[in-house]
Amino acid sequence: MTEKTTRDALNEALRLEMQRDPTVIVLGEDVSGGLGASGEDDAWGGPMAVTKGLMPEFGRERVLDTPISEMSFIGAAVGAAATGLRPVAELMYVDFLGVCLDQLLNQAAKFRYMFGGKINVPLTIRSMYGAGLRAGAQHSQTLYPLLVHIPGLKVVVPSNPYDAKGLLIEAIRDNDPVFFLEHKAMYDEVADVPDESYTIPFGEANLTREGKDATVVAIGRMVGLANDAADTLKKEGTHITVIDPRTITPLDEESILDSVNLTGRLIVVDEASPRCNLATDISALVSQRGFSSLLNGIQMVCPPHTPVPFAPELEDLYLPTENRIIEAVRETLKN
Repeated sequence: MTEKTTRDALNEALRLEMQRDPTVIVLGEDVSGGLGASGEDDAWGGPMAVTKGLMPEFGRERVLDTPISEMSFIGAAVGAAATGLRPVAELMYVDFLGVCLDQLLNQAAKFRYMFGGKINVPLTIRSMYGAGLRAGAQHSQTLYPLLVHIPGLKVVVPSNPYDAKGLLIEAIRDNDPVFFLEHKAMYDEVADVPDESYTIPFGEANLTREGKDATVVAIGRMVGLANDAADTLKKEGTHITVIDPRTITPLDEESILDSVNLTGRLIVVDEASPRCNLATDISALVSQRGFSSLLNGIQMVCPPHTPVPFAPELEDLYLPTENRIIEAVRETLKN
């Protein structure tokens, strides 16, 4: 085990898979730097330096800088995946999803179904999401609910460096299109990560805290806040289970239902806007299949249904916090 940042864990996953499989390629804006212009090659490695160092090792034929045209390079990645390669495309911000949505919604997600399983699309799309870094309304959104709604796409949202590496390797090896979402505020978070290659299966949630009083399901960066809330509540004598789904398509429904069956109480923490997000989806799941287990109403901790503010004070108010999670737990413990 070595301490690694999320950035380093993702870089290592890409490097190991490119070494293992020559069909793995990386493409996106500034993923290798230079592109024949004057200046340092490999200067950027993407906006968060996740791909830095890959181009000198694997060359520009496998690490491709693209124009600022998400429609073109995501479309090219879909075609490359359908014809024998395993592309890892970097969509710089998930906010740019609308520019290339047709390639995902009507092409990548549908090929296997439309062609009777004769075509695989082993495509991984990495992208950043999330607020908290003062990036404004057009660069701070949490849009995974849009992706979860599309049949044929798998959607991965890691919460720590260890999971990020194992889930990314699993995504690259998967024969279906996978959208891999990285919270932009988590790239410098540190955890123990094995140096060797490993995978984490999709559809298997992780219980990061275990307790009998309430169940908290948190997505992505919200898992860390939920863990902090659990540790604070434990000092007061309240013990909660925190569930990190890790993948939201497929979603480990049974782990959620089993936990609610034991605790009788559910809080869902989701950074996405509150209408039709994962909090509402998981709440509906438990209401439909676990209603008899509930001892009180379900609590959802989400931002307001507004664009992400740019003003620091407003952005801080916008985001879910540890205190809001604690308040929601206390509310659902009332009888």
